Amino acid sequence: MMKAVEGYNISMEEIHHTKKLDAPSGTAITLAEGVIENTSKKAWELGEKASEENIAIVAKRIPEVPGTHSVWYDSEVDTIEIKHTAHNRKGFALGAVIAAEWISDKTGVFSMKDVLNIR
Repeated sequence: MMKAVEGYNISMEEIHHTKKLDAPSGTAITLAEGVIENTSKKAWELGEKASEENIAIVAKRIPEVPGTHSVWYDSEVDTIEIKHTAHNRKGFALGAVIAAEWISDKTGVFSMKDVLNIR
């Protein structure tokens, strides 16, 4: 949707519990890759600042945070924020069960896009 709109800088933030060791998270990388596929951005960079052609991803680790992902489109006139905040880990567990049930009679390599029938 934002592909044709000029003048916005794109950045991301992901927050997880302190026991999560990878940074940025796989979800943040997947989100960044989706933005890159649909914009002129070339890559993502971990940290507060990124070159103009890349997306900055800030990764924070805070105790007892199941997961929060934010994508910002920022311009001189406004900021558009898309945000998902998990309140607990039940949704992640349900997703794992749904994926396990879906794949039980299949062979091959699949992603959650296959499970959710997202093209």
